[in-house]
Amino acid sequence: MKKVMVIGCSGAGKSTFSKRLHSKTKIELIHLDKYFWKSNWEEPNSDEWENIVKKLSARDNWIMDGNYGRTMNIRFAEADTIIFLDYSTLKCLWRITKRTIQYRNKVRPDMSKGCKERFDFNFYHYVATFNLLRRKSLISKLNYLSKNKKIVILKNDNQVSQFLEKFNKSEK
Repeated sequence: MKKVMVIGCSGAGKSTFSKRLHSKTKIELIHLDKYFWKSNWEEPNSDEWENIVKKLSARDNWIMDGNYGRTMNIRFAEADTIIFLDYSTLKCLWRITKRTIQYRNKVRPDMSKGCKERFDFNFYHYVATFNLLRRKSLISKLNYLSKNKKIVILKNDNQVSQFLEKFNKSEK
C-alpha cells in the first residue's frame, strides 16, 4: 500500500480510520476537507479543485480521505488501494449529529481554518440519502476497479478494528 483512498458516507469514520491507519503505517495523511474548504465554508472553483487534487494525488504515497465525487476518478487512477467504509445510514447520521454537538462553533482537527462546525440541513439530507442514491454506483465502480486495485470494504467498527489489527501483527 502506497496510495490509499478512503471513501464512504460522511459520518462513516473516514478521518478517524485514516488517522489510525496513518499511525500504523506512517504513510502521509491527507484530509481532503482541509484542502477543499476555504475559510467560512467557501468552495474552490472546479478547475482550482481539480488542480489541487492532481497535485496531491501525484505525491509518492498517501492516505487520502474524502469523497468529492467530481475528482474521484483522478484519485482512483492514482490509488493502489481503495478502502470503502460502507456503514449504515443510521450509524452515519448518529455520528454526524454527535460530531456537530461535540465541535459546535469549533473547527474540527481535520477541517480547514475558519470552518466552524454547524448544523446544516442539506448536509444531513446528503448523509440520509447517500446509501440510497450513491452506494450502488460506487460499489459497481469498485467492482470494476478490483481488476487492478486492492479494494477493501469495511461495514462496521469490528471489521475496521480487525483490518487495522493486521498492521500490529505485521510489525512484530
